[in-house]
Amino acid sequence: MSSSRQLFFAEDNPGERLDSFIAASLPDISRSQIKKLIDSQAITIAGAAVKASHKLRGGETIFIELPDPEPTEAIPENIPLAVLYEDSDVIVVDKAAGMVVHPAAGHASGTLVNALLYHCEDLAGIGGALRPGIVHRIDKDTSGVMIATKNDQSHIHLAQQFKDHSINRVYVALVHGIPKTARGTIDLPIGRHPVQRKKMSSQGRQTKHAVTHWSVLKKYPEAQLSLVEFKLETGRTHQIRVHFSEQGHPLVADPLYGRPISSFKRDPQLISLVKTLPGQALHAKTLGFIHPKTEEYLEFSSEIPEILGKIITYLDLQNQAA
Repeated sequence: MSSSRQLFFAEDNPGERLDSFIAASLPDISRSQIKKLIDSQAITIAGAAVKASHKLRGGETIFIELPDPEPTEAIPENIPLAVLYEDSDVIVVDKAAGMVVHPAAGHASGTLVNALLYHCEDLAGIGGALRPGIVHRIDKDTSGVMIATKNDQSHIHLAQQFKDHSINRVYVALVHGIPKTARGTIDLPIGRHPVQRKKMSSQGRQTKHAVTHWSVLKKYPEAQLSLVEFKLETGRTHQIRVHFSEQGHPLVADPLYGRPISSFKRDPQLISLVKTLPGQALHAKTLGFIHPKTEEYLEFSSEIPEILGKIITYLDLQNQAA
């Protein structure tokens, strides 16, 4: 369980740095941990985030939210996997929406890594005890194609392909509104949101280059929705979700960047269908890569999951009736 602590800074030593005071008061928390907590806005004064160099005046109460402790290693678990391809070097799976990729605070079990460790005993160790074989990830509520590696050589090879942006990654999503053009490219850097620490933003701190190519597959004027295909040139956290929400077209059912379900108030049946989505209506449809040993180009695709498929079918019928 996560926990919180409070520290009171007396008035007898004004001008002391915030990080120095916390380090002296809580010796069980390292300097690097304190920096991470401050950077993630888990340390606040009077409800406001502060910098490590903040000078304390005296009389302040400092609030510290400590995250759940992370497990030290992942444990194999007998969880069903939809395997699209497997050999002695790599395994390609169709991840279900709702499955976290690797263990972390609040998700010590039930992850894709737990399932992979049970299914194949030869995952690459280079990813670490909690992320063996993991060279990329997709969000918990995003479904679709993922690859993991079974040896360090394959891991290094695939990691370089991701770094070089040579991996073919195609996604489909249902978004609010109808874009003014049929296709386009969004070139906006992405970093941690300056205020809301769970979100990413093009106005964030320490942004990284991010490019998303997109094209409209279908338009649904009655519901004011569109089915859009995305091709990622880069792979930043929440990239598609951030880029399209900042264009005024957030993904349907996105809990962080989306619109309330009340936006479908004129269509109770659509509301009912959208409520069944586990999260954002986003699916990793295609993944193509050069095999690390054979040098052959391989490409794998995944069908749109049933829940999202039902919504698209319903919208298609609306179009036919219009």
